[in-house]
Amino acid sequence: MQKPTNRYGTVLFKSCMAFLLAFRLVSQAGAQGVADVRRGFENPPDDARIMMRWWWFGSAVTKAEIERELRTMKTGGIGGVEVQPVYPLLPDDPKTGFKNLPYLSDEFIDMLRFAAAKSKELGMRFDLTLGSGWSFGGAKTPITEAAGQLRVERVKVEGSTKQVPVPAMIPAEKLLAVFLSTATGGTVTVKDLTELRQVNDGVVLLTPRTGEAEVLFFISGKSGMQVKRPSFGAEGYVLNHLDRPSVDNYLKLTGDRLFTAFDRTTIPYSVFCDSLEVYNQDWTDGFLEEFQKRRGYDLTPFLPALAMDLGPATADIRYDWGRTITELFNERFMVPMQEWSKKNGTKFRIQGYGLPPAAISSNKWADISDGEGAQWKVVRAARWASSANHIYGRKVTSSETWTWLHSPVFRATPLDIKAEADVHFLQGINQLIGHGWAYTPPEVEYPGWRFYAAGEYSDRNPWWIVMPDLARYLQRMSFLMRQGEPRNDVAFYLPNADAYSHFTAGRVHLIEAERELVGETILPAIISSGFNLDFFDDTILTEIGSIQSKELVLGSSRHRAIVVPGVERMPLESLRKLESFAKAGGAVVFARRLPSVVPGFSATQAQQEELKTAVQRLIGGTYPNVKFVRTDEEVGKVLAQLVQPDAAISPSGEDFGSVHRKIDGGDLYFVANTSNQRRSVKVTFRASGKRVEVLNALTGKIDVISSQTVGNSTTVALDFEPYGSNVVVISNGPATNAFNAPSTEGRILDLSSGWSLAFKDSQPVKVDKLISWTEDESRRLYSGVAEYIKTLEIPAAAQRQTKSIMLDFGEGKPLEVQAMRNGMRAWLDPPVREAAVVYVNGNRAGSVWCPPYSLEIGSLLKPGTNEIKIMVANTALNYMAGRKLPDYKLLNLRYGERFQPQDMDKIGSLPSGLIGPVRLIMMK
Repeated sequence: MQKPTNRYGTVLFKSCMAFLLAFRLVSQAGAQGVADVRRGFENPPDDARIMMRWWWFGSAVTKAEIERELRTMKTGGIGGVEVQPVYPLLPDDPKTGFKNLPYLSDEFIDMLRFAAAKSKELGMRFDLTLGSGWSFGGAKTPITEAAGQLRVERVKVEGSTKQVPVPAMIPAEKLLAVFLSTATGGTVTVKDLTELRQVNDGVVLLTPRTGEAEVLFFISGKSGMQVKRPSFGAEGYVLNHLDRPSVDNYLKLTGDRLFTAFDRTTIPYSVFCDSLEVYNQDWTDGFLEEFQKRRGYDLTPFLPALAMDLGPATADIRYDWGRTITELFNERFMVPMQEWSKKNGTKFRIQGYGLPPAAISSNKWADISDGEGAQWKVVRAARWASSANHIYGRKVTSSETWTWLHSPVFRATPLDIKAEADVHFLQGINQLIGHGWAYTPPEVEYPGWRFYAAGEYSDRNPWWIVMPDLARYLQRMSFLMRQGEPRNDVAFYLPNADAYSHFTAGRVHLIEAERELVGETILPAIISSGFNLDFFDDTILTEIGSIQSKELVLGSSRHRAIVVPGVERMPLESLRKLESFAKAGGAVVFARRLPSVVPGFSATQAQQEELKTAVQRLIGGTYPNVKFVRTDEEVGKVLAQLVQPDAAISPSGEDFGSVHRKIDGGDLYFVANTSNQRRSVKVTFRASGKRVEVLNALTGKIDVISSQTVGNSTTVALDFEPYGSNVVVISNGPATNAFNAPSTEGRILDLSSGWSLAFKDSQPVKVDKLISWTEDESRRLYSGVAEYIKTLEIPAAAQRQTKSIMLDFGEGKPLEVQAMRNGMRAWLDPPVREAAVVYVNGNRAGSVWCPPYSLEIGSLLKPGTNEIKIMVANTALNYMAGRKLPDYKLLNLRYGERFQPQDMDKIGSLPSGLIGPVRLIMMK
């Protein structure tokens, strides 16, 4: 069967094949086979719909507006909400009746109860942040239960100084130890330090000495961090996440109170723990005792190593300290949170990374690991979360999506939304939670309230007219990315030990340390070579890792290769597991350097020698499937020599990514072009079958295409629009007969003139040339929908001679990609600004909001006179450009400055409408 070589032929080819391939779908109940995939793709289940983080500002909400917004969301294809009460945006006003509802008050609980019940009535999922703002804490968290910190105070002293006052402390803080440093240069050794034990009446006594010195005080302190972006009545200290009684008390006073809003039929699907941003949390009361119990030695004499370099032992002491913080976080926060959630009939969903230093293995105690971020070729949270869910056997991975997308707020377009969503899918995400939707009282001036650091994806965007189509694409993709089991060939070793060894007092961010250690080159080398990957750490490897045949089995995930990125320190148990994998024939690639140190202060010389011997054995030729490369860039090429790539793309896999899901009776692949260029490539999949289908998630159509099968591989030719994607299913179903695709030879009618253009507040005017409506000064600040209408004659003979008639708006213009401070955007200047719905003779033909900017309309045309109506919508930014921004001075005086609007300097009028040219392409 010949595949068409241009996009117009492709569209007709797909339309005709969809007609020819219509069949009754049959599947066995419960099986996730190919037939189930087809059926679910055409009618995806409701639980695959996107959700929205629903900000309640000051919880100034009413039941009427809650219901209106929920119904609007549902109409737009949004399947659920995650309620997050945050900072107020207006002070109370008795004259107008405007009122912020105090967090956890009876009025607030009543609104929460109503929202949950209404969501249930509408068939929408309802989630709840188990706090206000982030991180957990607030008004009910006293200083004794607030986040802890190792305070290090330094005091310079002269040689004649006989005593030094102890730094001021509150009763909730405690002096741990005092040291005198007599080092004269930049390097401090253990010999330069003396522990001072004479502390009387608030002063430390010093003995006579020569020269200057420094006194170091180590204090079990409090960071004093306040909850970020809290709602009215939720202000206060951030919770001590390393103390079980404090966590239990928070759950009792806040969690239990929130759950009085629900009955057994309205309990939230999950409770959410937003960003772990407990800055400086590296200590808690009783830490020294816990450390000695776990690590086997007293940390007190070595406390200076947490603040300065004391030589070779420093890294080992810091490693032990970092491990201990993570263990306490797991036991004292993660475990009680999951236990409380289970007891209350809900699931515990968490962004399980950040501060305190949660490890990827900490996600063992999550019911749903949640991610964020569109940076998909470095160590980031989205892949971190999906890896954890793959390993711990959880089918769904959610992600905070579209944060900072094409900032400022209201600038993001449907194309931007799709472009970022595809990047999340490439990282294993299959539940999108938009960031987000701002509750807005009806009396607030358009475009309404907005979160300080986010996009806004509500009906206050003019482009909302295409939201149902956009949401349907995202729903189909989310469904597909849940089918079967993940097949990520590469298990990517996260360097926990090296990261811990780099910790210092106040700087214990594990995922950030690992991102820096791993770098920005090794993941692109792996991905562009046709592989996908999951992260794992030492705990996962040693606790649940096993070897089956030539695969590393990490819980529920299976891998053909392990990549170790420039690691210096590796626990001996981990290296032994790697060697067992190598013995079984598994591929292992070490990059940049080889492990050379067993971490930990108590590691013996015998253990160090065993590690060095094992490393030499691994790379010394005993195992031909183990390789060492000196640069990250070599990793992909070497991997491809050891393991057959899963989705090899030629001529180049740069800017492409793929996801492989193994389904009953076949293999499902998602392949995405993340660039702003149109690409035609060949993809060789490591799967074989007689039938190759392409599932078009934009249209819901399924096409069978030609392929070449050699051994266990199938090669297909695929076209990708800018930011385009394809879903390919390879199975042993029946192949189809050859089909002759139509050519593009035929009439091309230029429709770029003779349009009638109307706005909601004006009479129609004739348009001789399609240009941005903002070139008319009177429309420069217009945000909304404009109506374009044109009539055209279609001769009966011409229609009979055509197999397809395309309404074509042209192609987008690639823009120069530039570095962004936050978030991402699509670097494409589209011919439709920003979305359009097309009607032919009164019938909806479809919408255009991303490439390809064309629609098949032949079936809706008739011989003779036809009317084409195009409703075009832009963004709200034009309206905002002509008005003053909100003034938060009085608000800040009342509640304190809780936020700063971002990127407001970027607000301006944008091109809008049909830019042209528009053509009718009639293909024979």
